Formats: sequence, structure tokens, C-alpha cells
Amino acid sequence: MQIESTAFEDHQFIPAKYTCDGEDVSPPLKFLHLPQGVKSLVLIVDDPDAPQGTFDHWIVWNIAPQLIELTDGAPEFTRASPPPKQGVNHFQKSYYKGPCPPPGKPHHYHFKLYALDAILSLPEGSAKHDVEAAMKKHKILDQAELVGLYQH
Repeated sequence: MQIESTAFEDHQFIPAKYTCDGEDVSPPLKFLHLPQGVKSLVLIVDDPDAPQGTFDHWIVWNIAPQLIELTDGAPEFTRASPPPKQGVNHFQKSYYKGPCPPPGKPHHYHFKLYALDAILSLPEGSAKHDVEAAMKKHKILDQAELVGLYQH
């Protein structure tokens, strides 16, 4: 399984458009080579370099495995039926908020994709730890990661 973006390569800089310095929309993403039997996808974007510990930027679950390509801002999520559910990030928002690190060294933003054998029974607005706990009750068929960098 693989996750990639046409906006940036793995371990390369994320364009400002997808950060608080730009339009702050989610970057285009592609989910490739999904495993057999996948029932749903989970996407978690976080920054382990944040001063107070890992900072969550986007938590999405119950993404239909047919939804393998997202464009800028992920309008595909609102058109999906049923739409995936989104959790509350550290900005206290239930949608993507891009990189916005303090000045200094580049931060690493991990776009983590998980293929599950089930659909998660969690309410909209759940926290990342709730999503991760629910995932552990099912089989993770595969996972992939794309890392982007950003600095002020």
C-alpha cells in the first residue's frame, strides 16, 4: 500500500498553499495498492516535532476504499455517501488544519494511511486516541506513510 501526493514528494517540503501561510487546504493525495478485503481507510496527519508533543492536524476514518484520490481541500469527502467521519484535531477543529510550526527547524508532518477490515463505530468529532483504540479492535490489513516537511 502507498500514499503519495502530487504536491510534494516523501520527505520533501510541503508547499505553503497547504499550510497556515497559504490557503490552509489539504494537499492532493492518492491511495495506491490497497490490500484485498479492505472495508475502510483511516487517515491521520500529525506533527511529532511540536514543542508540547505530537500535534494532530487531521483525523479521518471510514473512508470508502473506492475513494482513492483526493484533490486540494478534499471536496470528495463531502460528496461521498456516506461521508467519512472526521475527528477533532489539536486546533479543536474537525477538519484539516495545515502545518503552522513555530520558527526554527523544519517539522515533519506524517500523513499515515491505514487499511482496515472493518468500519469503525465512532461518533464524528472523536479524538485521535479514540480512533487508534477502535482500530486496535480490528485488523489493520496494511499501512503506509508520506512525510512532508515545513518550517517558518
